[in-house]
Amino acid sequence: MKNHTMTSRRNFVKNTAIAGAALTTLPGWGLSAATTPLEEKLRVGLIGVGLRGTNHLNNLLLRSDCLVTAICDIDPKRIEIALGMISKAGQKKPKVFENGDYDYRNLLDLKEVDAVIISTPWLWHTRMAKDSMWAGKYTGLEVSAANSMEECWDLVNVHEQTGSQLMILENVCYRRDIMAVLNMVRQEVFGELLHFRCGYQHDLRFVKFNDGKTPYGRGAEFGAKGISESAWRTQHSLLRNADVYPTHGVGPIAVMSDINRGNRFMSISSMATKGVGLHNYIVRVGGPDHPNAKLKFAQGDIITSMIETSRGETIIVTHDCNSPRPYSLGFRVQGSKGLWEVDGNRIYIEDRAEHPHRWDNATPWLEEYDHPLWQQYGEIATGAGHGGMDFFVLQAFVRSAISKVAPLDAYDAAAWSAITPLSEQSIANGGEVQDFPDFTRGNWIKRPPVDWMKTVYGQQ
Repeated sequence: MKNHTMTSRRNFVKNTAIAGAALTTLPGWGLSAATTPLEEKLRVGLIGVGLRGTNHLNNLLLRSDCLVTAICDIDPKRIEIALGMISKAGQKKPKVFENGDYDYRNLLDLKEVDAVIISTPWLWHTRMAKDSMWAGKYTGLEVSAANSMEECWDLVNVHEQTGSQLMILENVCYRRDIMAVLNMVRQEVFGELLHFRCGYQHDLRFVKFNDGKTPYGRGAEFGAKGISESAWRTQHSLLRNADVYPTHGVGPIAVMSDINRGNRFMSISSMATKGVGLHNYIVRVGGPDHPNAKLKFAQGDIITSMIETSRGETIIVTHDCNSPRPYSLGFRVQGSKGLWEVDGNRIYIEDRAEHPHRWDNATPWLEEYDHPLWQQYGEIATGAGHGGMDFFVLQAFVRSAISKVAPLDAYDAAAWSAITPLSEQSIANGGEVQDFPDFTRGNWIKRPPVDWMKTVYGQQ
């Protein structure tokens, strides 16, 4: 079955490459580049080939419209893994860059790289994306895109100064249920939109502390003694009391509510609980005498932010990664005619509900409004990662790079990522309301909503 799926995906890309030669570009401010025929292969460089980077690599290697021409990572083990994958796929060995933190800049100098995918620790995202845009590369940037307000503006300013496109690779925007609900929003099933809830609610204690030695790597180490994400991610929880990872939740909601495209974030107020989860975990797995048990983590276990939009909607965003809990992004979409909630898989639409004031099972609704892209390519997407949505985010990246447009661009990357520094500032000041900058400089008023069918597939 797996080999059949891979073959189907290769055939799909080959066929759609020919059919999509006249791909429609996204009409909008600053987007006037001509379409490039898809018969010309996109030459991709990967900056960062850790777990996320090799996931992108695996999906790139299944495509007939791409060539991986360069890879970069400071970990020789990850380089070895990536080269093995490329060799096994029968592709030519790419150029390798592994000589220190800034060797990625030599990758960006290559003429045989058209586009790059950046999958590195968060502190490198903005500086690498800026360098990539200055080098004239189409830039795919993993989340979150920026850590500070200065970095948010840097992404926007460099995009405008260079004309190079940046696409934020938020895969949850392409999740099947999310795209079905987006379809419902566009068809006004919920009526006029009023309120949203979302967030990142994911027990990451086993990720933030990982020594690679104890069973399943579930030790009490991080930083220099940690491996994988524990080597860098945990430091943010130690030093910052903020929603440091907002885009999985807020990205899909921003698309539904047309943020930066007829609507925008206006203000945010955030509060944090006390932080006990990470300390308790260290004591449980490492003992009360472990050196890390003496550390005081800045981040509250649960961070709640309330955002107001220019159209009068409210959005509650929750960050909850340091306590024991089931995984959920907590989505809720509510309008004047009803609402959908992901937890419980439930929906209520006035005058269409089976019983007044009682939830209906959402599955029939999600099937009825299944997005056309998932109807067409859902089977092909199977096995691509994260329930298939990784196929769609990479498909959007490749086709948008060839057409030199960005369905989710530098303005989106800045607005979504700004939640981190703004929540930090609000929490530090007792929940004081913070104003969002207008990263589009007023152009949100005339920018059109995201249209996946038009932007990525050239279909009406």
